[in-house]
Amino acid sequence: MTISVVIPTLNEGARLADTLSSVRGEGLEIIVVDGGSGDETVQLAHEAGAWVLKSDRGRARQLRIGSEQATGEIILFLHADTTLDQGWDSAVREVMSDLSVAGGAFKFRFAERGLWSNWIEFWVRVRMALWCLPYGDQALFMRREVLERMGGVPIVPVMEDLDLVQGIKRAGELRMLPLVATTSARRYHGRGTFRTIGGHLYGLLGWALGWDRQRIAERIGR
Repeated sequence: MTISVVIPTLNEGARLADTLSSVRGEGLEIIVVDGGSGDETVQLAHEAGAWVLKSDRGRARQLRIGSEQATGEIILFLHADTTLDQGWDSAVREVMSDLSVAGGAFKFRFAERGLWSNWIEFWVRVRMALWCLPYGDQALFMRREVLERMGGVPIVPVMEDLDLVQGIKRAGELRMLPLVATTSARRYHGRGTFRTIGGHLYGLLGWALGWDRQRIAERIGR
């Protein structure tokens, strides 16, 4: 099975090289969808051999553009500050060989270590145990036919990752891999740990209750 990796970017020059290096391999299509970076992001993507597309900024819009141009049977959505464990592509292909599986995600881990990161990772594990609800920073992947049947990535201001998870679950099984997606904790440093956690909880509640996405985005500062 062929895999297309779609990476939305906006001024990710400090992190993109590591991300691209972690997903380099045979038989993979790497698509970087840039939302108007003013740094070396696009240059780094070209140097790494990625297919670079241009887009208006907005993660959902960028993911949709990339997935619409992708040719892989499996689409994997990867944040530009997230790296995957070695052997990730073989693991994805193996799990997706089971036709009952519509998609999946990876375990969550912060690149930065400390008590606070361990605490947040614990609550991510609780969320997964209770609801099996991975977020976008866990490198969601799904069959392209499943994405097409749900109408593509929804163009919403926030929580598009949970829409994708919902689409996967409606189409079949969502399988969690034992491998890890290691992501930067920069958003917790920039906005504050408790404010960021509060925003996530508010967004999750609003998504579950069907609140207006634009109001959710404004409330959590997106």
